[in-house]
Amino acid sequence: MRLLRKFLDSQEKHFQEGRPLARMHPLFEAADTLFYSPDKVTRTAPYVRDGLDLKRMMSVVVVALMPCVFMALYNTGYQANAALMRTGMTPEGWRAEVVNWLGLGFAADSFLSCLVHGTLYFLPIFVVTFAAGGAIEVLFAIVRRHEINEGFFVTGFLIPLIVPPTIPLWQIALGTAFGVLLGKEVFGGTGMNIFNPALVTRVFLFFAYPAEISGDAVWVAVDGYSGPTLMAKAMVDGQNALAQSDWSWWDAFLGFVPGSMGETSTLFCLLGAVLLIVTQVGSWRTMLSLLLGSLLTTLLLNALADKVNNPYFAVPFWWHFVIGGWAFGAVFMATDPVSSAQSEIGKYIYGFLIGVMAILIRVVNPAYPEGMMLAILFMNVFAPVIDHYVVRANIKRRLARNAAII
Repeated sequence: MRLLRKFLDSQEKHFQEGRPLARMHPLFEAADTLFYSPDKVTRTAPYVRDGLDLKRMMSVVVVALMPCVFMALYNTGYQANAALMRTGMTPEGWRAEVVNWLGLGFAADSFLSCLVHGTLYFLPIFVVTFAAGGAIEVLFAIVRRHEINEGFFVTGFLIPLIVPPTIPLWQIALGTAFGVLLGKEVFGGTGMNIFNPALVTRVFLFFAYPAEISGDAVWVAVDGYSGPTLMAKAMVDGQNALAQSDWSWWDAFLGFVPGSMGETSTLFCLLGAVLLIVTQVGSWRTMLSLLLGSLLTTLLLNALADKVNNPYFAVPFWWHFVIGGWAFGAVFMATDPVSSAQSEIGKYIYGFLIGVMAILIRVVNPAYPEGMMLAILFMNVFAPVIDHYVVRANIKRRLARNAAII
């Protein structure tokens, strides 16, 4: 590491103001801070001493995402191998050639085969996401003459986890570009966006190319084969469909079900939640209130199930928490420190309303079988309004208290 430090120090002069590569300084700074902390400190008041900066915060989120990334690799391969074994189809394409070349086969009970096969689905999407989004980040950093922010680092991990494994790569590139441009850069970049860029990407793909993403309604395991997810089955026959499906509640909780690659395992989302809460990067208030909002809404709809002609009204709350993107959205999307509510009371309100809306969208509107992402995006818009009225209420209460004292 000392050699790398010396090399970077020797090259820094070429990127300083007035030198030929001055315009490319954001690229050099990005490479330098990828391995080392920035060498700049605050020289004017006010001074803030804190061990947490943007890079450390983003790094914690990425570490918290690692269990979901692992499950995305394994479960994607597991579902593909299981579909091949169930249908008796002969695997084709470049992925099949790689797996055969490695001599791994396509057995669903082979851990290594499932892991490698799933990686071959996940990795191209991951690379295209970073290539498309990273290029836009670099371009805007150079034009605006500011440093490359670490914000997209997390977004680049989130996007592959919230899409189906066989979505066309050109759609991923287009969706990522749309999410970064209209979800973040038009507002001024990292820290100024009101929407979560990964969710903007997901919603764009959902409405522009519903056949490929369809809100988790269909998951294509292998070319020529498709099968409904638990969410899609519940929309058809409610609780009966879930009870008669090939997957149990424990399968859904652990993540061994079809779905968007990183959203299937509630257990691994909870592991990430523990890290985010312990490090205070993610708000437990938002997570808890979101859970309560979903719980109360589900119980209310269950009570109305006999009075309406909608089988999904009868789906119990414990199923809602393990199907679709509920757990992933509650842990990693709703707690986004930029687009969520900032005040402590506001976080309770913000999370509770997301929980209510997510269940309502799922149950009442059959056009959107997955309501979590839309609910979070909608509440992103109202997060500043919530904070505004919370602050005004605090000011009013303090003025009244001071007036009483005087």
